[in-house]
Amino acid sequence: MKRRHLLGAATSLAVSPLMTPALIRPAFAQASRAKTLIFVPSAPLTALDPIWTTAAVTRVHGYLVFDSLYGMDAQLRPQPQMAEGSEVSTDGLTWTVTLRGGLRFHDGSPVRAQDCVASLKRWAKRSPMGQKLESVTAELVALDERRLRFVLKKPFPQLLHALGSVGPQAAIMPERLAATSPFEQVREIIGSGPYSFKSEEFVSGSRAVYERFSQYVPAPSGEVSLTAGPKVAHFDRVVWNMIPDPATAAAALRSGEVDWYEQPPPELADAMRRDRNLTVEKLDRFPQVPGLRFNHLHGPFNNKALRQAVLPAFSQSDVSISIVGDNKELWQENVGVFTPGTASASAAGLEPLAGRRDFDLAKKLMREAGYKGEPMRQLAPTDLPSVTAVSQVVADVFQRLGFNLDLALSDWGTVVQRRASREPLDKGGWSVFCTTFSWFEFADPAVNIALRGNGSGAYFGWPDVPALETLREEWFEAPDDAARKAKAEEIQRVAMAELPFIPLGATFLTTAHRRDLSGRVLALPLFWNIRRGG
Repeated sequence: MKRRHLLGAATSLAVSPLMTPALIRPAFAQASRAKTLIFVPSAPLTALDPIWTTAAVTRVHGYLVFDSLYGMDAQLRPQPQMAEGSEVSTDGLTWTVTLRGGLRFHDGSPVRAQDCVASLKRWAKRSPMGQKLESVTAELVALDERRLRFVLKKPFPQLLHALGSVGPQAAIMPERLAATSPFEQVREIIGSGPYSFKSEEFVSGSRAVYERFSQYVPAPSGEVSLTAGPKVAHFDRVVWNMIPDPATAAAALRSGEVDWYEQPPPELADAMRRDRNLTVEKLDRFPQVPGLRFNHLHGPFNNKALRQAVLPAFSQSDVSISIVGDNKELWQENVGVFTPGTASASAAGLEPLAGRRDFDLAKKLMREAGYKGEPMRQLAPTDLPSVTAVSQVVADVFQRLGFNLDLALSDWGTVVQRRASREPLDKGGWSVFCTTFSWFEFADPAVNIALRGNGSGAYFGWPDVPALETLREEWFEAPDDAARKAKAEEIQRVAMAELPFIPLGATFLTTAHRRDLSGRVLALPLFWNIRRGG
């Protein structure tokens, strides 16, 4: 499986309405184009509810539309967003959060504390930090239109960190939508963020349009950093043009028909660096972490010994090079279950991933684990560059090891849907899939959703590892940074033994945009603060 131009000429025809008319547009249309930002995301947008899925493209969409009570700056410190502020009782058990005045949803209705309570209760069912907050909360109620109150069972100093979670965002929506089960998607996309979603212009997997919300009032102060600070929208419209063929997307960027290409593959990014009209730079300040996720419910990888057996065959450097090329400045190896450069990162328990790769040893361990050719299925996308590249390397490893591999290729939207299935293989289930995690999703045990070992409540794959859950609770209770660091090392050792997933290195993603854009927040693609001109 190699990178391919998907859809061929059909793709070019699909994007031509956006790419060809610029020269014949009248002056007023060209002025309108100046107020429109056209963006090519790294994956097709198919799921619209940022609570229902962890898909990165849906998270980016969510930050356009939804706001949260608190944002998180690049040092992972919570800062007020929709909240005016908060008060905590002297015993640490009662927190009162007050909303800023004048907040409105995109349908014109006022944002009330009741909306926030319903939204937070829904979010808490799916977020790792939300689940922890829910477990220590005795009561969450609206006191009036602008105040909500948490009554806790025991002190939880990280409460505001939870409300500012970046992934998944604690998205505030109207109470009637927040009443939707967190395991079902909401039927309308209505938030109170800087842009409203134009549902009538949405074409799933092809085009999404957002319009600046004229009644949005940015936070009054603070530094613009990650998801914190004033979210000032400088464009009237943001258009997502989902172009599956990288060469077509790159050509559109060079011609000026597209303003921003989220993630060009390395060979195209290298060429773009020579174009004086383009800026090519790291997308974020920390790397992403790719990983191989196992299904723990069904064979063959419900066998821990078989999960462990494949470790000697996987090379983090091979995976990283497949994503970003051989520029060593853009990737790291000897990476564990936490983002390199963060306080939780260490080399604890990584011996099986270090040293010379040994396929013969892996095959021997597979035989000892009892593998006898049982079928396995790998879900793999063809249209998400980084995950496609990782999936190619992983599929090659499984084939070389002699697994009876069914490689199920599809678009990323289909992978997102299929990975939610808990059925066995003969009913459409899966054995493994690859994905990538943003740095803030892997920063510590509180937010690392891939490390949850709570069975049916865990991330896709549903590992049941009580030791991980116990250590996570002990990490929360640790008295200081040194104690938390030690617990994080214990968690990594257990994770590398139980293998809810295999960490496959760390890579800095590259993004490309027209040089006349400025103010881009160094983070995931965000659409406030960015503007045309200086």
